[in-house]
Formats: sequence, structure tokens, C-alpha cells
Amino acid sequence: MQQRHVGSSGLQVSEVGLGTLTWGRDTTEDEAAGQLQAFLDAGGTLVDTSPAFGGGAAETTVGHLLDGAFDRADLVLCARTGYHGASPASGRSAILDGLDATLMRLGTDHVDLLVLAGPDPVATDEETALALASVAASGRARYIGISGYPAWRAAAVATLLKERRVEPLRAVMTEYSLLERSPERDLLPLAAHLGMGVLATSALGRGVLTGKYRHSIPPTSRAASEHLAAFVDPYLTEPARRIVEAVVRAADGLGRSAADVALGWLLSTSISSAVVGARTAAQLAATLETVDTLPQIVMEALSDASVSAL
Repeated sequence: MQQRHVGSSGLQVSEVGLGTLTWGRDTTEDEAAGQLQAFLDAGGTLVDTSPAFGGGAAETTVGHLLDGAFDRADLVLCARTGYHGASPASGRSAILDGLDATLMRLGTDHVDLLVLAGPDPVATDEETALALASVAASGRARYIGISGYPAWRAAAVATLLKERRVEPLRAVMTEYSLLERSPERDLLPLAAHLGMGVLATSALGRGVLTGKYRHSIPPTSRAASEHLAAFVDPYLTEPARRIVEAVVRAADGLGRSAADVALGWLLSTSISSAVVGARTAAQLAATLETVDTLPQIVMEALSDASVSAL
């Protein structure tokens, strides 16, 4: 697996990142260990976690693994901060207290990339920018990024940091796939202009782009889960089905899996890393086995099919 720079920064991450959405809840610690080992064996480095995943259970699971068989130095840890309950909060206390709690659960003194979860209706962008700069200056977060912000407001935070000549925003995290193209309108051009890397979450369209839901909902899938069904449901639509069928046709023609083709399309763009999750270590290993970009003609055909359907 190749390593890519996060924008114009010195931070390098694996082109595919490992998501931990279900760790500590649907994914046991033993299974998480298997996934992490498969990920490292494939050359992966970026592990994405959040206090919102299982109410901190995912971070705790990562911490247990780092306290056992896995070496912290082998991972690039991306964590989120800025929550008030389940809602994003961008005030100084939410950012600093959230990071403290995350570091405690992870059992480490720093994260490699800290991503702010999103704005709130009260905190000013100046307060947010200065709080992010302070955690970078403290060394508890080596780099800082942002998510959940419209492009204009992300630009405002970036401008405030630049004016104060402190650590700039290095990354923007956003959902991006053949099923979610909206970042291309404003957010991706902003990131390119400011030298920010893009971390694409739900790179396989919340699992839908693997083709697993073409004919039914598997009983062990996220769509069959009581607490994750609502997460998958927005992509179980007729427009999404047409995109999935285009991916499957391309996969059949190339002799590759649908997941490989969907991921290959995303990796052919300018993103820094595509974050994927998996139910099992075997499933993850299969996804990572043939990660590769696509021929230009296939890339264009999928892009056209996606735009037409959406």
C-alpha cells in the first residue's frame, strides 16, 4: 500500500485508512486485533477513531490493543474532538476536554492528527482556531484538521490560523465516494487551494458499493443492525442502486471486486486517504489485497454514471 502526504504537510498516511466505527460494540477486541494486524500486514498506517464511536468504546479498544501486541509507533492515529454529548461543539472547553479524554482512552500522550468534529451555534471561529492552535503547540496533536464545516467557514478558520502564524489546518475530513459527490463542489477545491489533505470517510458508501445489498439485506450487515440501519438506509435507494450496478459491471470487466473498483475510483482522485471499515479481518484483507487505481476510461465512465444517477 502506498503512503501519501496529507496536503502540503510532512504528515504521511496510508492511502487506505482503517475505520473503527463498530469497534468495542459490534466488533470485539479480538476481532479488532485481527483487523489491525491485517491492515498493518497490507502496509496500512492510518487508524481513524472517535469518541462518538460507541460512546468512546472504539478509542478504548484501540488503547487496549496499543497496550498489548501492537506498537504505537506503527500507527498514524487520527482522532476527533469537539463534542457536547452526541453533537459537535467547537468551543475551547469541548476541544481541550475532549482531547484529554481521548488521550486517556487511547493510552497515549499524543495523536498524529486531531480533527474537529464540527461547528456549534455559539463558539466563535476565533475561539475555535485558537483552541486548535493551542493543542498543536502543546504537542498533544501533531497536526490539526476539520470536518463538518461548510467550505466558507472552514476557510474562515484557516484564515484566522494563518493570520496568527500558528499551526495551519492540514486536513479536511469528509464523506466522499461514488455515492456522495457533494464535496467536489466547494470543499475539495478549498482543500487544494489551501494545501490541505482530504481524508475521505465511508469510502465504500457505507458498505453499499461492495454490492452486498444488491438483492437483499444480509442478516449480519450494518443495514440489519438496529443501531446502524439508519446509517446505511440513505444509500439503499434507486439512484444508488444504479451506481452500484455500474460499479459491478466495471468490476466484472476488469476481473476485480466491486469494493476494489469503488475504492480504486476514489484513490484515482487527489485525496490523501480513503477510510474503510470492515466486519471481519478476512473481509478487510480481501478489500486491501488488490487496492489499485483504475484505467482512465473506467474512471470517467464511473464518474459519469454517478453524476447521472445523483
